[in-house]
Amino acid sequence: MIKRTLFFGNPAYLSTKNEQLVVSFPEEGKKEASIPIEDLGYVVLEDPQITITNGLIRKLVENKTAIITCDQQHMPCSILQPLVGHTEQTERMRHQLNASLPLKKNLWQQTVQIKVENQANHLLRREKNALKLKRWANEVRSGDSGNREAIAAAYYFQSLFSEVEGFSRNQKGVPPNNLLNYGYAILRAVTARALVSSGMLPSVGIYHRNKYNAFCLADDIMEPYRPYVDAVVYEMVETGGNISELSTNLKSQLLTIPALDVFLDGKWSPLMVAMSRTTNSLYDCFLGSSRKILYPEFQKQWSPI
Repeated sequence: MIKRTLFFGNPAYLSTKNEQLVVSFPEEGKKEASIPIEDLGYVVLEDPQITITNGLIRKLVENKTAIITCDQQHMPCSILQPLVGHTEQTERMRHQLNASLPLKKNLWQQTVQIKVENQANHLLRREKNALKLKRWANEVRSGDSGNREAIAAAYYFQSLFSEVEGFSRNQKGVPPNNLLNYGYAILRAVTARALVSSGMLPSVGIYHRNKYNAFCLADDIMEPYRPYVDAVVYEMVETGGNISELSTNLKSQLLTIPALDVFLDGKWSPLMVAMSRTTNSLYDCFLGSSRKILYPEFQKQWSPI
């Protein structure tokens, strides 16, 4: 089942009744609305004047609904997840923490290979040259000792947004960096939610290990999924509209990311479902019952529209 994403950009009072999320508005004459909690995958809270009851928070967490809050720049800045995400959580975390260095290097090699391959296929989808990326994908070694991930990323973004004057991939750079930042934040939340549901710690990575980063593993596992965000942003840029500010319309388009169709293991499925399969396959690798992570393959004919 595809879970819904709700976005609240205006003042509202959120509560619960009869297993429903109930939305009340301060404006006179605006009708109260309700949505079944079981249908929700993500709730994004942007406006600082949103009030949410503890009873609703509890029910959302029990439903494994990710609650995402935004900062003063309207960017997602935190995610609330259950303390216990899986019945075997302690054992699963133990296997994750005991993973050997050679295993983690192999898992990162797989991750970088498919990420660069997906970037190449996205460029081909846009009728751009991807020969270098195809070659670099085949040159990735254990632990990506040759740093092909960074080399490929620099070339990929330069090629993808070559028509955008002054563009380089930088969080504080010119648009569409703002759209990419927002899209990646949503993708990061999707990944963290899936990791917790699979009984693992999002903060203990296989490659990323910054002590100030609470989402190291999420940042690792989301890498091959990034081209899907890039594809959505590319389509938004191609429409020729104003992308200098993150309008409600632009955000609504980026909030479709969890429901995008992706091709994984020979079949199409929503990105949020595919991510759960990816994180479950990662645990199988930590357990020792598998040596391969399931990642989606970007299809050259794929389009988010």
